[in-house]
Amino acid sequence: MNRFRLLGLAALLCVGPIAWATQHSEDVKRHGDMAMGFSHLKTTHHFRLTSTGGSIEVSANDPKDTESRDQIRMHLQHIAKAFKEGDFGAPHTTHGRVPPGVPEMQRLKAGIEYQYEEKEAGGRVVIKTANADALAAVHEFLRFQIDDHETGDSKTVQQQ
Repeated sequence: MNRFRLLGLAALLCVGPIAWATQHSEDVKRHGDMAMGFSHLKTTHHFRLTSTGGSIEVSANDPKDTESRDQIRMHLQHIAKAFKEGDFGAPHTTHGRVPPGVPEMQRLKAGIEYQYEEKEAGGRVVIKTANADALAAVHEFLRFQIDDHETGDSKTVQQQ
């Protein structure tokens, strides 16, 4: 194999993971928009880890965007109910795989609470548990969300 072919192959091996990551990020955004019913461009997600669980928070970027706000609220109410029942179909659709922590959250669902709360520009789902294994699973799930949605949120547990 000549030197130019080797250089080309080396370049593909280096760029391949970057191209895959870029494509995956775009897929998460596109699939998320479909699964959630609102645009990631018009909204902001935050995932918080707390000593008792954490939260999923979404708000409309424009306070006058009542359409996005209402879609967020409807989606998060649905998510709170679905997660309580062990249904994590929306995250699976968004991410193209079962997010880490989900199997344990499904198995331990009786010991995890999901409470929807309305916020001025959207809403949030507060997740609480007293079970150490469930807590570890919730934190694993939220850390995955931080990474895959590229929110830049802290992955450390915040005291309440």
